[in-house]
Amino acid sequence: MNEKTILTCAVTGGDDVAHKFKQLPITPKQIAQAVIEAGTAGAAIAHIHVRHPDTGKPSMELEYYRQVVEIIRDSGSDIILNLTTGPGARFVPGLEETNTFAAGSNVRPPSDRVRHILDLKPEICTLDMGSLNFGSGALINVPAQIEAIARGIQQAGSLPELEIFDAGHLALALKMLKDGTVPAASIFQFALGIPWGAPATAEMVAYFKSALPRDTIWAAFGVGRSEFPMVAQSFLMGGHVRVGMEDNFYLGKGVLADTNAQLVDKAVGIIRSIGGEVATSTEARALLGLSAQ
Repeated sequence: MNEKTILTCAVTGGDDVAHKFKQLPITPKQIAQAVIEAGTAGAAIAHIHVRHPDTGKPSMELEYYRQVVEIIRDSGSDIILNLTTGPGARFVPGLEETNTFAAGSNVRPPSDRVRHILDLKPEICTLDMGSLNFGSGALINVPAQIEAIARGIQQAGSLPELEIFDAGHLALALKMLKDGTVPAASIFQFALGIPWGAPATAEMVAYFKSALPRDTIWAAFGVGRSEFPMVAQSFLMGGHVRVGMEDNFYLGKGVLADTNAQLVDKAVGIIRSIGGEVATSTEARALLGLSAQ
């Protein structure tokens, strides 16, 4: 087990669910406030998507990212910012004509997906390491796209968090680690329990962990009802953890969380109850090799 466990809070996510869950932060101010509150509750890192403030639908708008980042930085919070590069990968095929896109597709070139990283230079950003069937379509991330986004991340000076949704993603990540496409210091994040991806089980975590180079920093999270069991599982196996409304809205069966901070508070309690302690942002920076703020 780690001496200190890094807890990430993913405060809003990129799924079109704001119409179902009114507590989800959607405006830049709401997202920034959720991040600040999560940091106060014990999160060392905030993973951030943005949304259209009028509709709550997922967005890739640079100005929304800029507003979120500026509000957080101006607040005095020292939480580590982790911006997503995931949006722009969603493909829904047309079923009647050749080579057509159906409603819901949002496939963008890598330059669009990394633009806000180059502009805002977060300490960390995510890098999806493969494609995955998702809902009515798929998230498309082929090696050429991943390599292009990785170059942008390197140019920005951000640390990649490699998102692993399935076993093939891990194989590609290890290949890119070996050839230098992604740096040796990259964080591995195991995203578990997503339909048609790797299951949220101890066996899956053990397999992923066993394939990593020695001393690799890794984390795991589960979605939905597996969120809190995976907090305990990842901690006990030596990994770091993540919670937040991107992954789950419930504190317990039938009990909705009102804020991301409540999810963080429960995760902190789980870690402490089984003998651990969460890292502060300063301690997390030291563990990850990031420059002190």
